[in-house]
Amino acid sequence: MLTQTTSRVLEPSDLDAALAVLDRDPVANAFVTARVQVAGLDPWRLGGEMWGWYEDGMLTSLCYAGANLVPICAGPRAVRAFADRARRAGRRCSSIVGPAESTAALWRLLEPHWGPARDVRAHQPLMVTDRMPDGIAPDPCVRRVRKDELETIMPACVAMFTEEVGVSPLAGDGGLLYQARVAELVGSGRSFARLDDQGRVMFKAEIGAATPQACQIQGVWVAPEYRGQGLAAPGMAAVLRYALADVAPVASLYVNDYNTPARRTYQRVGFQEIGAFMSVLF
Repeated sequence: MLTQTTSRVLEPSDLDAALAVLDRDPVANAFVTARVQVAGLDPWRLGGEMWGWYEDGMLTSLCYAGANLVPICAGPRAVRAFADRARRAGRRCSSIVGPAESTAALWRLLEPHWGPARDVRAHQPLMVTDRMPDGIAPDPCVRRVRKDELETIMPACVAMFTEEVGVSPLAGDGGLLYQARVAELVGSGRSFARLDDQGRVMFKAEIGAATPQACQIQGVWVAPEYRGQGLAAPGMAAVLRYALADVAPVASLYVNDYNTPARRTYQRVGFQEIGAFMSVLF
């Protein structure tokens, strides 16, 4: 019998209750929802544990504890419970990421034990759209990356990640996990690029998390030598067209608040801010 308020590691039999919590915000929760819909709640398949917070016997909040620590629909009491559990377990994640308010509260409790962080991005606007933009024609040269083009797209993915996160994804395991993730996105038809005449990547982006309700565009990158030439907005419009036609009725992304050119581009393509994420990077 569960006490009135308690937290515990969820089991596969808790799947429906967990999905009901995730469905309360299908856009913000798309990353975790996509994993759970594919893997269920078995930690081996999920790549981490799912912690649940119960009030009056009802599951009301979640926290995904894998390569990332992600609070989901978590109020103050749930955040405290998740922080206690994370502190006892010790840090195993490379980042804490999620809705800004609950992530900030979680970090305040964990920073004395897990700090200092390598970087804290306290306000990352969460942006969405459900329609194609007026006045921005999709770039006809942006297309799906073929499975035999993995070696073509990989250097661009590494460059984007290193520029965005501040460390190379090839560190640690030599990049095996990162290469597998890039290959998965290419194989599932969710990696897009425009190549120049020499076959080098000019623009690229991926549709990362994808559920029937929403998908998340990520990894948007223009090669340095092609920046300032107007490639980003038509390229994003092209990826958005694929996303809305083939993947989900709503597309989202989140962006660093200091990245003014990117925010301006996304607004031109019709994305509107609906909230904010926060990321703590270790």
